[in-house]
Amino acid sequence: ETVASPSICIATMALVNVVNMVVLDNPTNFRNPFQFEITFECLQELEDDLEWKVVYVGSAEDMTRDQVLDEILVGPVPVGVNKFVLQADAPDPASIPNGDILGVTVVLVTC
Repeated sequence: ETVASPSICIATMALVNVVNMVVLDNPTNFRNPFQFEITFECLQELEDDLEWKVVYVGSAEDMTRDQVLDEILVGPVPVGVNKFVLQADAPDPASIPNGDILGVTVVLVTC
């Protein structure tokens, strides 16, 4: 008789949770910088600073058109709720294909 052993499942929990993100100065001119008010919660002490990145997706069909608008390090980060404003330069319109300049796009803010 074969006895199946139960699977061991280890769940990991995020140490940082984004609680809220507000786009400031919205609506605005295309050439104005992006501004995000970011509220996040840090659940335990972190050894390293947090790296935040803002990426403008210039074309859904061509990843080489993505533009990294800003990369910053935030830290040291205390345990608890934290808030800061992240400002990033506007994208370069010359790097966006003509067919995508007026279309729908994505701005990614990652941590």
